[in-house]
Amino acid sequence: MKLVVSVKLLPTSWQASALEATLRACNQAAAHASAVAFAKGLKDRNSLQREVYTDLKAAFGLSAQPVVRVVKKVVDAYAALEAALRAGRLGAPNSVPHRKAISSPVVFRTEAAQPFDDRCLSWRYDARTVSIWTVDGRMKGIRFACSPHQLKTLVQYRKGESDLVQRRGKWFLVATCDIPEPEPYAPSDWIGVDRGMVNLATTSDGSNYQGRRLGRYRRWQARKRAELQRKKTRSAIRRVARRSGKEKRHAAQVNHRISREIVSFAQRTGRGIAVEGLGGIRERVRLRRDQRGTLSSWPFHQLGRFLAYKARRGGVPFLEVDAAYTSQRCPRCGHTERANRSDRDHFHCRRCGLAGPADVVAGVNVRDRARSAWVFVTAPAPSP
Repeated sequence: MKLVVSVKLLPTSWQASALEATLRACNQAAAHASAVAFAKGLKDRNSLQREVYTDLKAAFGLSAQPVVRVVKKVVDAYAALEAALRAGRLGAPNSVPHRKAISSPVVFRTEAAQPFDDRCLSWRYDARTVSIWTVDGRMKGIRFACSPHQLKTLVQYRKGESDLVQRRGKWFLVATCDIPEPEPYAPSDWIGVDRGMVNLATTSDGSNYQGRRLGRYRRWQARKRAELQRKKTRSAIRRVARRSGKEKRHAAQVNHRISREIVSFAQRTGRGIAVEGLGGIRERVRLRRDQRGTLSSWPFHQLGRFLAYKARRGGVPFLEVDAAYTSQRCPRCGHTERANRSDRDHFHCRRCGLAGPADVVAGVNVRDRARSAWVFVTAPAPSP
């Protein structure tokens, strides 16, 4: 299981200047290699490296190994573009985004992240410093800061490349860690999790994680952005740029907390976790105009991903089940009708009279479907 650990670098002003020059040189070299790859149709790493190796060393001041990493970054960028085109994420072949993507080389920003392997970057965990190659020579003793948990993960599981990243004048190293996955245990039962906008997550046990505070925070951020954008001054534009990502990081922190609590509770009780499969929800659901932006930016998928990877890391069984009619089906008698859910918060079965919070009922239906799915998965294959 691969996870990333992001640590903050604390370079001196001289070291920061060298890192900035290195990032600029690597991305200029990547842009040159990308133009050559596009013009000559070179998609594999060896062919592109033979074509640009000498030019990148001579023109951009890169050593041998950084040239190799730059070429790999370019090849990976074109591979990612090809995958996006095949999956249709850039629209149909005759759409404007699709035509634009295939009509010009991949562009690299001057501050884009640059990967380094262990030949270009070495870690000293005891001193909390790194040594990294730069265009001004090898920079030793660059301090970094991280939590004790992150440091332990780095020491035990770091493997492969680390990316040098600059964000708003601050420097980070994003390291890849290969963490072994424990074997999932056999669950005694399941915790069904219903995701929503008013309640971010509601479990079949009745635990409720409300989204009202997050919703208020997002609306406040939207108003502040609108106020700054209306001013159209340089200062306002800079302030909007500083705010970029703040709301996203806040929502991610909320999702981390919720998923951590649910997974910890499942571990303590020996149960698995089941969620609704919400793929294609934007195509299936019809909303009022004022709700569309909220649905498009709401972090449903992120909460599901956090639950999935934390469950895998803790050896907790995890299932996605069919989401159809989980909020309209009665878990007691099975009667399914839209009128069972008279409003957003309440459920009342028209046949047997079962009543309760609508999101809890949906979580119970998710749990019941996980029970059925698990029995089917673990059932022995019929003998020939």
